[in-house]
Amino acid sequence: MGFFMDMHGNNVVTKMVFVIVVLMLSAKVNGVQFGNFLGDFEPTFGDHRVKTFGGKLLSLSLDKFSGAGFRSKKDYLFGRVDMEMKLVPGDSSGTVTTFYLTSDQSTGRHDEIDFEFLGNVSGQPYTVHTNVFSQGKGDREQQFHLWFDPTLNFHTYSIVWNTRLIMFLVDNTPIRVFRSNEDMGVPFPRNQPMKIQCSLWSADWATQGGLVKTDWNKAPFVAYYRNYNIDGCEGMSGKSACANSPGSWRTHDLDAFGRRRLRWVQTNYMIYNYCKDTKRYPQGPPKECTRSE
Repeated sequence: MGFFMDMHGNNVVTKMVFVIVVLMLSAKVNGVQFGNFLGDFEPTFGDHRVKTFGGKLLSLSLDKFSGAGFRSKKDYLFGRVDMEMKLVPGDSSGTVTTFYLTSDQSTGRHDEIDFEFLGNVSGQPYTVHTNVFSQGKGDREQQFHLWFDPTLNFHTYSIVWNTRLIMFLVDNTPIRVFRSNEDMGVPFPRNQPMKIQCSLWSADWATQGGLVKTDWNKAPFVAYYRNYNIDGCEGMSGKSACANSPGSWRTHDLDAFGRRRLRWVQTNYMIYNYCKDTKRYPQGPPKECTRSE
């Protein structure tokens, strides 16, 4: 668990090497130097299915025996995390590619902020599944399609978390805002530091409500991560220090342009909103829904 498999120890075909070199060469954008996976992250499962290429690019692979995952070595209490991802191409039915924050799940009252990308049959769109857990309670799902094919190029997926809100962004476009409504008795993640986690695994329910299963003849399935940026308060600094830590994420919120973009996404690309699920909540939606963006 203490190391990543590096490309130099594997028999990689020439075409694969070419692809990796191209991806690595593009891993520095506009002069910005991004983090190094070898220093900031560690594998969680999957053994050789977690591979790094120069520390700037990381791949996860999934086969019928196992998926793979990695996590940050440090915990964070508030901040912004950006991750460029390129999802599994082709028939990705049954695959789940993730990027999320989570506290210690063994407590039974963990906090979690989820991006999950649910695969589909060739030619059909991915589903972006978002959720927020606080003190062990989730059930706050919103789902979206994307306005581009996330398997053709890298795109940036971001989580902003401060004392007032959680914001999900795609290529810096907000797709969801979950605000603190503690005055209404709604728990909000603010006390438990979280690690950054990413993974690739399979789930029977992931594609079209479970109607389409994973075709293991298409394995291995591969997703790529690169160009991450972490701007956050390390959890060991303490709750008070982190709540007042410097950083643009501390006061991050929607401006007028952001509100327009959010409405555009939610009008055209949202496919599920727990706040509007009358079958699930016949007596009325959860109380925070009265203040939804």
